[in-house]
Amino acid sequence: MAHGKKYLTSAKKIDHSKNYTIDEAAALVKEMAYAKFDETVELAVKLTLKKSQSVRDTVVLPNQFAAQKRVLVFAKGAKADEAKAAGATYVGDDDLIQKIKEGWLDFDVAVATPDMMKDVGRLGPILGRKGLMPNPKTHTVTFDVAQAVKELSLGRTEYRTDKTNVIHLAVGKVSMDASKVAENAKAVVDEIVRKKPSDAKGDYIVSVSLSSSMGPGVRIESANLLNAVK
Repeated sequence: MAHGKKYLTSAKKIDHSKNYTIDEAAALVKEMAYAKFDETVELAVKLTLKKSQSVRDTVVLPNQFAAQKRVLVFAKGAKADEAKAAGATYVGDDDLIQKIKEGWLDFDVAVATPDMMKDVGRLGPILGRKGLMPNPKTHTVTFDVAQAVKELSLGRTEYRTDKTNVIHLAVGKVSMDASKVAENAKAVVDEIVRKKPSDAKGDYIVSVSLSSSMGPGVRIESANLLNAVK
């Protein structure tokens, strides 16, 4: 892939003979950013997994950087009242299901009580394609709707391995203090370590890197990072 002059100039700032600490990497990514917009900082973690294994969960980052999410809750009765009191953007049952069937998707994340999933499941072809389907693995199918709304509003976000066993997750903006970006990255790695499959073999974390939207990746020394999150 051909890169532009600004990218290549930024890449010259990386010492490719070393792996950086997470704090050094965060500072370097911030220094190398050259776009006219506030670039997103992304963490990439490659894992060693069997074909049958995957790592998927959610994490609440200690330092928020995105706009507050619009949370939709599928619930009835007292649980609907609980969701409204917790600050959910939209709350409903059959009315919201019908609205979504008609093409409305003006929300960022959906939560459902378990008793609603029989009906919500019919929206699979619509919500599944958009990554909006409530799922127990991401704690978005729950009777504790108040806690779910609170955490999602604070920025709880999902992470998962892709087909190449790599987890990509935004952990900040280049306008943030490098220390806060590093703290977010450490929180993600800590959660990934907690989700290590019990039968995973060899080095679980193969490599870790940090980059901005437009910039080159900075390799992080895995052992140092793992020590930092213990």
